[in-house]
Amino acid sequence: MERIPTDEYFLKIAAVVAERSTCRRRKIGAVAVRDKQILSTGYNGAPAGMKDCLELGCLRDENNIPSGKMHEVCRAIHAEQNAIIQGCLHGISLEGATLYCTHTPCVLCAKMLINAKIKRCVSFREYSEDTFIKLFKETGTEFDVLKKPGSKINFLD
Repeated sequence: MERIPTDEYFLKIAAVVAERSTCRRRKIGAVAVRDKQILSTGYNGAPAGMKDCLELGCLRDENNIPSGKMHEVCRAIHAEQNAIIQGCLHGISLEGATLYCTHTPCVLCAKMLINAKIKRCVSFREYSEDTFIKLFKETGTEFDVLKKPGSKINFLD
């Protein structure tokens, strides 16, 4: 049996992290990695201690707000933001790390990833906007949109 490539491995982990999401629209997960070691993870959902959309309903759906618009009308913190916050809370710098995320970033997350000095961003789904591309190119932040990893987990029994 072959080993799966590193990028596929961490994208699969990001997909599992996304399962914790409390968003009714999209389940997004992120994993910050440096030197093949996981530094932090994040998924999209309400701030800690607050009621979430699974319990209260989606503000964006209630107001007919399309994806990628008016980010401020949402209870959730994005997966990329939570990965950065978790690093900060635990005193872990993400400088030079790769962020594996189920989706490409929105413009706000792209700016945060740039300031966190993430060197590369890898995704397998595209978000509803692509403004991040210009920012990443201008700052030299590498990015790749790869094939969705398989959902099967191969065990040796």
